[in-house]
Amino acid sequence: MKALARYWTKLDKKKVRCELCPHRCILDDGQVGICRVRKNIGGKLYTLNYGTVSSMAVDPIEKKPLFHFKPGSRIFSVSTVGCNLRCKHCQNWEISQVGPEYPYTRDFKASDIVKIAEEHGSEGIAFTYNEPTIWHEFSVEVAKIAKKKGMYNVYVTNGYIQEEPLRELVNYIDAFNIDIKAFTNEFYIKITGGTLQPVLRTAEFVHRAGKHLELTYLIIPRLNDDPGEIRKFAEWVNSISPKIPVHFSRFYPTYKLTDRKETPLKTVHNAYKIAKDVGLEYVYLGNTWEPEYESTYCPNCGNLLIKREFYNTEITGLTSDGRCNNCGKKINIVL
Repeated sequence: MKALARYWTKLDKKKVRCELCPHRCILDDGQVGICRVRKNIGGKLYTLNYGTVSSMAVDPIEKKPLFHFKPGSRIFSVSTVGCNLRCKHCQNWEISQVGPEYPYTRDFKASDIVKIAEEHGSEGIAFTYNEPTIWHEFSVEVAKIAKKKGMYNVYVTNGYIQEEPLRELVNYIDAFNIDIKAFTNEFYIKITGGTLQPVLRTAEFVHRAGKHLELTYLIIPRLNDDPGEIRKFAEWVNSISPKIPVHFSRFYPTYKLTDRKETPLKTVHNAYKIAKDVGLEYVYLGNTWEPEYESTYCPNCGNLLIKREFYNTEITGLTSDGRCNNCGKKINIVL
């Protein structure tokens, strides 16, 4: 559905500048932004996907991935179409690299989304699958209603957003998983069509705002798998907080990156070791199906806190207030 957008500036000759993400697209009358869902119509910026839903499902929250926020719970996931990046390895490219012309969508009111989530027994709502930033007006409206109902909200994002809309967003989102796609600007420009620094600023802002934060880094052979780059990434995380959970994920060929094989297990195991050596307390490996790298251990005494295997989650070593039941260390977790 079409609705007047927020966060834009009127320019001369019916031009507008979108202020939602760092691209800051300058659009002539009739032109659509990089995200494919924000359009200048008669000198005003409109969002073309307000309430337009491409996918919805009930997921384990670990699938986001969020391992330290409401472990073992199930969350209602919802998405739209479009994205403000052009990642050549996007696993959801069928919905992220299209606009409102995508034929398999339905329009919903914000209250409808919350109602459906309640009917499915979900404790919260996740804005996920495609980039939720480009759905800002609708996702904020949904999140407001959900909060009033006592539900929590989760944002799975590339972090490519300007500070002003982010300041509004953190009032309603309880947990973020931000995808750090690499730790070089060259990768971002070549593979995603964006830049690195705005993403790092978003992660730092979310942490300062006191929101639960987890980070994902998909390791792609010959593109962002250099051990020195992995170390710099881990050191940056450590400089914010060693308690931030980090998920290193294994790449499989998809979309426009089918010219290379899946990431070797040795590479992701090495990334795990580097991050732990740097001092990160909670490091996980995704797409490896190795329970020992998905489970949570006390960083102080090594006690098994949460056992995970194929999205099956069992809390084994935590007290009700989030402490290790062996040594009493307070764990960075929201139960």
